[in-house]
Amino acid sequence: MGQLEGKTALVTGGGTGIGRAAAVRMAAEGAHVFITGRRQGTLDEAVEVIGAGSATAVVADISDLDDLDRLYDAIRARGQGLDVLFANASIGEFVTLEASTGAQFDQHFDINVRGTYFTVQKALPVLNDGASIVLNGSANADIGAPAFGLYSATKAAQRSFTRTWANELKGRGIRVNAVMPGATQTPGLNGLIPADQAAAFKEGMAAAVPLGRLARPEEIAATVLFLAGDQSSFMTGSALYVDGGATQV
Repeated sequence: MGQLEGKTALVTGGGTGIGRAAAVRMAAEGAHVFITGRRQGTLDEAVEVIGAGSATAVVADISDLDDLDRLYDAIRARGQGLDVLFANASIGEFVTLEASTGAQFDQHFDINVRGTYFTVQKALPVLNDGASIVLNGSANADIGAPAFGLYSATKAAQRSFTRTWANELKGRGIRVNAVMPGATQTPGLNGLIPADQAAAFKEGMAAAVPLGRLARPEEIAATVLFLAGDQSSFMTGSALYVDGGATQV
């Protein structure tokens, strides 16, 4: 029997990277997984990987409140509520304080902060008592990485949400925790830099990690599964760093 047998889960940004890896792992443990993303084709590919009988894809942009309403209507219509919410969807871009624009600021905070906030708020009516919420934070919330200030600030906000929501939702037995990944080999990471610089960039990042390499999405997904299930039943408000020791050593 799987760790999430008979449960219903939602993974935002579940079409690629860490989100897809988490959805695959949850489905393998018995959950029916709803996944969201902004591109139908990407979601369709993810459903094939996850398993058509174990996944439902809903095209949605978490910064659009109407999209979130449609998403939760679909979950409500299934009639089993929601047991796990992995608020994973976010964006990141290298941009310095000097060079950043208002549009870049707004996009980061609209998706990563506002989008995450309302993803969780609008989930409350369909979340079953005793559910687990996992936010996809980042080790960058604790690292002053040059040109990554906007992204890092949004992840620090998510870390703060984790503590507050854990306190606010304890009466329903709903646990709220965060996973804090370090540099992970995902399409999102690849999209941060030009292709001809990718190899050198990743080598430099790996050299700064005590374990000497980037994480695999499946390694982050394993921690998400731990936080989602009963094995972490006495944890709430916590942040688990999965960064190869980058912020700890």
